[in-house]
Amino acid sequence: METRPHVVVVGGGVSGLTAAHRLTRAGAEVTVLEAAPRTGGKLDASAVAGVPVDSGAEAVLARRPEALDLIAELGLQDRLTHPGTTASQLYSRGALRAFPEGHLMGVPGDVAALARSGVLSRAGTLRAARDLVWPGAPVRGDVSVADYIGGRMGREVVDRLVEPLLGGVYAGRADRLSLEATLPQIAPLARKGRSLMAAVREVKAEQAARAAQDGGAGPAPVFATLRGGLATLVDALAEQSGARVQTSATVRELRRDGAAWRLTVGPASGPRRIDADAVVLACPAPAAARLLCDEAPEAAGDLAGIDYASMAIVTLAYRTSAFPAPPAGSGFLVPAREGRTIKAATFSSGKWPWLAEELRAVDPGTEKVLLRCSIGRVGEEAVLQRSDEELTALAERDLAGICGVAGRPVDHRITRWGGALPQYAVGHNDRVARIRSAVAARPGLAVCGAAYGGVGVPACIADATRAANGVAADLAARGAPSR
Repeated sequence: METRPHVVVVGGGVSGLTAAHRLTRAGAEVTVLEAAPRTGGKLDASAVAGVPVDSGAEAVLARRPEALDLIAELGLQDRLTHPGTTASQLYSRGALRAFPEGHLMGVPGDVAALARSGVLSRAGTLRAARDLVWPGAPVRGDVSVADYIGGRMGREVVDRLVEPLLGGVYAGRADRLSLEATLPQIAPLARKGRSLMAAVREVKAEQAARAAQDGGAGPAPVFATLRGGLATLVDALAEQSGARVQTSATVRELRRDGAAWRLTVGPASGPRRIDADAVVLACPAPAAARLLCDEAPEAAGDLAGIDYASMAIVTLAYRTSAFPAPPAGSGFLVPAREGRTIKAATFSSGKWPWLAEELRAVDPGTEKVLLRCSIGRVGEEAVLQRSDEELTALAERDLAGICGVAGRPVDHRITRWGGALPQYAVGHNDRVARIRSAVAARPGLAVCGAAYGGVGVPACIADATRAANGVAADLAARGAPSR
């Protein structure tokens, strides 16, 4: 009987499960080892006000094909749904305001639209306009988001427009985040060394021209999710992957054993050994660094240098009557300099029509609003040490001050994500290139996940597919199994 190669995937989030799914279809026998009591990583859902609500990532970027292709591959396309609205606002200078027209990731392309929005002070708007007349200065190498955009347009643009958008993705600080890694739409403009505002305006004009050429049917949906919650994606992956999935299975050690690998799994008091022809590390960078400290110390050093931010999601259900007017749009962002605890709020039942339908089905006699508040930025760890009751009260207070919400929620849920968001610091892309190079030098070893080429679900799926394809090719070239 022909023996299939055995691959161990360390990590049972969307990256690890995708890698397992790809590898079983390439003919491997796959074991997934997840340290937590459940699979899914940052994709999870539970009931609030009687309906399933995502407590982690709630959507995928529809402009990238990887997640939508996987959803179709798993037979979930009949549950695919798009937002009812994506119009978001910004709480700036004490009021909810629309984002200025013509911006690109918060970087303004129209000074008149910026002035009309009221997002910046008059002095901040005038400072941003100076970019139009300042001499060009091409950026060489990687710099922080704040250094480049702040240098061209002033700190208010960074603090009130750019950083709030990045905060939802990384919970990071613009003075530490890499321009190349976190704003790939802006980095090429920086290398041209001319007015950033004028360059953004040209990009937006080109986008409008392409849309007109496509028939003027309007922009395609930017985001998508699944009815029942995006977390159902990982449930389907785990069920259909064909892998053996073990939870509460912490990998303590990884060693090269001849042409194969040996993993030590479980508590120190009762460890067990698992042998594999190849290993995919789909775990966070600190765990990968610990496992590679002996076998790939150069990669381990770079992995240990990737910091992580923690955050919490406060999910609340209110009666619609608690709002002075029904919430409009998909939600709002809150700059750190506003002094609020929450950094963002999503009106989930307005953004996702399927959630509103579920709420009406559960309680037809009462109109409710479901919303999620995000709390936690790098440097704000102290607030996350507060109790669930305190975090809920802080979110309620901010919603009352920003939206005029009165009364208490009818239901709530607190979800804490400790060390959840990797920080793409200046030089991140070079760091990742070094890690990949060092790992590639070890046959039968690969890494993937949010720490490398993007934190969104499509990026994680793409990275996992790359890692799985590389391992499958390596096994084929070596004629594995070798045990």
